[in-house]
Amino acid sequence: MIDNGVSRSTAAFPLQGVAASWIAGIALAMLMICTRGQHVVSVNALPSASWAVFFLAGLMLRPAWIFGALFALASLLDFGSLATGTIGQWCVSPAYWALLPAYGSLWLAGRLHARRHAPDLAGLARLALVLVVTTLVAYVFSGGGFYVFSGHYPAPTLAGFGERIVHYYPQKLGTLAGYVGVGVALHALVPRVAVRRPVPQVKGA
Repeated sequence: MIDNGVSRSTAAFPLQGVAASWIAGIALAMLMICTRGQHVVSVNALPSASWAVFFLAGLMLRPAWIFGALFALASLLDFGSLATGTIGQWCVSPAYWALLPAYGSLWLAGRLHARRHAPDLAGLARLALVLVVTTLVAYVFSGGGFYVFSGHYPAPTLAGFGERIVHYYPQKLGTLAGYVGVGVALHALVPRVAVRRPVPQVKGA
């Protein structure tokens, strides 16, 4: 149950209203631009937010075409960086398209969780479980695809991939959970601030 004067429609996902959806969509796109790769506007001090961007897009935004637009943006950034020489062929290999199901799983998980999200302890526990499972699924697609199809590992083995999961999974989960946590916290905080903000009085009224 949601208290403190915040209605269910205000707190639930996906976002309600055209303006809120546009603001969130633009913010997610800018977050990807600023944290992905090594191009002229990237902020190298921040870890890539791409996984979180797709999850949050599924969680917050209704239109399904958003997924295609974000994947096109990610590809444009990657191939643009390849063309300018800021990244090498190692990063863009035949396994690149394994990112499509990886990002798709993140977007779909966010979309499915949006129906069950609640700003309480039980809701946060569900979100944490979703992130744990979704990170593993996404890494199986992205990391597994790179390990098997990139051509950089001539004799891939299940044991070798298991070692990569142990090494990379905690980092992927931590980054995803950090960005998603900030996004969900901002979503919960903004309506409360708006409710508590005093309404300006008009003189002479």
